[in-house]
Amino acid sequence: MELTASTFALVKELSDFSYELSALDRVWNILFPDNGKKWNHLHVNKYKHTFYITHVGSGGGSLEVKPKKSVRAMDSMGAFSYSIENHGQLATVWEPLIASARKWLKVARKDWIKANKRIQVEYPLRHRYGVAPNALIRASLPGIYRIDKELGKDRTWKLVRLIEDGFFFKAENTEVSSMTASDYFQYCKVAYIAGKRKEETIDESLSGREMYSRYADGRHEGLLDIDPASEQEFADWIDGKHPKRSSGGHPWEIKRGGNTTHIDLAVSRPSYRQEGFKVELRGESIGRMVETIRMFLAIHEAGLPISIANPEGVRKRLLAQDNIGIIPSYALLHRANQHFSQDEDVFDVMYYDDLGRFKRRITPFVTWEPLPILKPRNA
Repeated sequence: MELTASTFALVKELSDFSYELSALDRVWNILFPDNGKKWNHLHVNKYKHTFYITHVGSGGGSLEVKPKKSVRAMDSMGAFSYSIENHGQLATVWEPLIASARKWLKVARKDWIKANKRIQVEYPLRHRYGVAPNALIRASLPGIYRIDKELGKDRTWKLVRLIEDGFFFKAENTEVSSMTASDYFQYCKVAYIAGKRKEETIDESLSGREMYSRYADGRHEGLLDIDPASEQEFADWIDGKHPKRSSGGHPWEIKRGGNTTHIDLAVSRPSYRQEGFKVELRGESIGRMVETIRMFLAIHEAGLPISIANPEGVRKRLLAQDNIGIIPSYALLHRANQHFSQDEDVFDVMYYDDLGRFKRRITPFVTWEPLPILKPRNA
């Protein structure tokens, strides 16, 4: 019961501090040291009359707090596990944590500027988000994976020159006036052969349609069922008018992968027009970028109109003019680049500890995200 009472007291004391709004929820972030001087982060979310307290980065789940009624533990998936006062081991973890958080609230109430200054100085860099210039990372870490080296100098500069010469601004380079399914499968054949990985086996004797049937995602939404030689059927299928067009598939996923690690060869109507078709390759994950560029260059060299997603971003990545996102040690790498805004040009991420012996060199160049400020409401 000691933990329950202490937790009730914590959420009551939080009402004296400023909060942020997320939709209609009230949100507090408390960064504080425990008795061993280890820094912790509690994220507190109030929805209607219920509080949810999460120990960020611990993987230990959360607490659901209904003031004066109950404190229940929740696992990392948000499912209730048990009443917290009935589980001594969990209480052993949370009791000192809640006590340290309450102690820090007293410190912040007494001198919130001094308290927040200490956070700025002492909060571990390995627990922060930041942005570092890729050029510096590339020049400092000799073993880091480099798209330009994997691609090769000739291919790298061939694509860079196309981008700088305005290739992607000219519709005749990226669009076709008419198209059939057979035309699309011919694109696929060129792409499969050019993008072949060392560990892959691609049967080059197959037709483009056979390659697509064998190597693509499989959920083709009827693309394999329409007349391969009919321009009208392909147009109707693209526009969603063909009776054999289904939904819920991935017809453009020519190389299988996860949500962010596959390669698409997509066909769409050009922006603001219902005439012609734009053909575009998309494979922006660091593990598929080289494949995607090889496909693009091969299709271009075959004399077929083709585009690539975000060409300016591709150029920045090849020339190390982009940024690397630094993420907290507890964050997952998967989709972590989506934490950063588009104008930060972050395509790939790493942990601060991955900088190794180059931390001292690189740290002055890192732009760290602001840490939350804990401030009394009447201050």
